[in-house]
Amino acid sequence: MEHLDCDVSPLKKELKEQLTEILHSIGQIVSSLDEVNTCLLNEIEHISKRFSKTGALASTYYLNCFLSPYTSKYKEISRSVNHLSLKRQGALIVIQREDNIDSWITPGILLSAEITSSLLESIFVPGSPLHDGAVFIRSDQIVSAANILPLTERTFPNQKLGTRHRAAIGLSERTDALIVVVSEETGKTSFCLNGHLYPFSIPSHV
Repeated sequence: MEHLDCDVSPLKKELKEQLTEILHSIGQIVSSLDEVNTCLLNEIEHISKRFSKTGALASTYYLNCFLSPYTSKYKEISRSVNHLSLKRQGALIVIQREDNIDSWITPGILLSAEITSSLLESIFVPGSPLHDGAVFIRSDQIVSAANILPLTERTFPNQKLGTRHRAAIGLSERTDALIVVVSEETGKTSFCLNGHLYPFSIPSHV
């Protein structure tokens, strides 16, 4: 299976270039603060939009790095997550990497189906019998749905985390799996790896 070499990825080069350009623009804005009768709100708004675009690029880069060695269906997963986010449909998707996770999850409904974005989205339709719980992906297959994950026992005083997020953290504390979460309340997306939760955004054209 082909996968991205993160150290020489064109995405990494592009990400560096965009961040360097943003830093240069911020420096220009700071230098302009002392100028009389200068309003920098338009420039700041422009920087904000560029940060958003760069954030989407960074998300693509990191998810490629973390997932491409383990599944060739990265784009299908990304597309479904983007659609679920736009519709604010909660989702919990586990992608197995090196560690076998069978012993850490309470199995749900066996599917053994090839990954497609439409199938993933249909699983998380509210009211669906498979809606609650996590989808388990191994390589290019959806192994099962409605799986129950172990919850983290850690407390997060500065964050309001729902059951999906606590389940994602819980499994990632015990294995190297990558777990994608879509918030039902906000539609925001995040992924969990090695016990850490990372916000991310997916370009709409994926």
